[in-house]
Amino acid sequence: MHDFVESALTPKAVEATATLNLDWPQIASKESSSVGARAGLQNSREPLSVIGLFAGIGGLEEGFRRAGHTSIMLCEVDPLARRVLERNFRDVELKTDVRVLENLPEADVVTAGFPCQDLSQVGRRKGITGPNSGLIDYVFALLRRLKTPPRWLVIENVPFMLSLDRGHAIRLVTKTLEELGYAWAYRTVDAQAFGLPQRRRRVILLASKTCDPRPVLLGCDAGYLEPKTRRSHGCGFYWTEGNTGIGWAVDAVPPLKGGSALHIPSPPAIWFPRRRFIGTPAITDAERLQGFAADWTKIDDADHHSERQRWRMVGNAVSVPMAKWIAERLSAPVEKFEVADAEGLPSDRSWPGAAWGFGGRRARADVSEWPVHVPSPHLISFLERRAPPLSKRAASGFLTRLLKSSLRYEKAFARDLKYHIAHVEKG
Repeated sequence: MHDFVESALTPKAVEATATLNLDWPQIASKESSSVGARAGLQNSREPLSVIGLFAGIGGLEEGFRRAGHTSIMLCEVDPLARRVLERNFRDVELKTDVRVLENLPEADVVTAGFPCQDLSQVGRRKGITGPNSGLIDYVFALLRRLKTPPRWLVIENVPFMLSLDRGHAIRLVTKTLEELGYAWAYRTVDAQAFGLPQRRRRVILLASKTCDPRPVLLGCDAGYLEPKTRRSHGCGFYWTEGNTGIGWAVDAVPPLKGGSALHIPSPPAIWFPRRRFIGTPAITDAERLQGFAADWTKIDDADHHSERQRWRMVGNAVSVPMAKWIAERLSAPVEKFEVADAEGLPSDRSWPGAAWGFGGRRARADVSEWPVHVPSPHLISFLERRAPPLSKRAASGFLTRLLKSSLRYEKAFARDLKYHIAHVEKG
């Protein structure tokens, strides 16, 4: 079932492994060698079986399905999200709570987009041991009990985990993986790279006991793109903010999120400069901004609060095109990965946007957040539904906060906010 590469540890790597006291996978290659070509390692082109923990509404799993892979079990505690999974992943075994799972079936891939509430910049900031984000421990416990480990482990969370508490979360996760015998690589990735007009940065961590994750996750890079100029493009922002930030995004929306600064699920706002109009995307367009089909989260007999709950679920989801890219990389032939002299990782401060641990070594990776560059449609042309206007009350409250703040913004934006408030119906 698994590819396996004989160990080729250099004395330096052996010494590093002994120092860390780790039972590392026997897949290390000599430094500065091309891992895939030299060792003959090649990822499977056959469909992979997938287990989805903390599945939410199935963003990771839908991406894997579009890449030709098959989910065999999903686990999600939220009742409404489970109903979404039941409708969109028929005939897939569905479990309710990772905390009561005793074991996992044998599978090629385990995905775990574990809760971010304690690791988010706008969340509770209780860290990796918080009541929600700390549920990652149950994933590790399940992995310990597996007789046959998955070929791949895919973990997803927010970039703030790299800096919160001086990077304690990422150090704890990678240390635990090393103790379990996994090689790992992580990368901060912007979902805009895959052709959707939503700025959405996430940390993707790939780990394996039998394969090298570095060429898969770090082996391609499109580089950073020049920032877009506004011109007449629509701009997204958070209308619930305005004191210390607004999440400004040119020709895109800022990250859709399950809860705002007011702790309520809400859409971002969009400035339409040509119309001097401030609107919000329809929920179906929000689903599409995450890469789902329109009405992915629609449940016909849900209660009257379902619209808000749909926003919450969509905001917490994983971008489907990003997940599809990961899945395709797992099935692609391994590319060269040259291991050059690299800066190690700090033990007392934040970790970089990308790094790896392999063969007893750890190092930062010099890659951008754009592994590829799929051209994206302009935000306004992407929207299929007419954007409902931001209410007079919401727009007025935002403008008041913005004018009192020290934030920089275009005068035209403030003028159009005032124009919108004057012309929108009361509400």
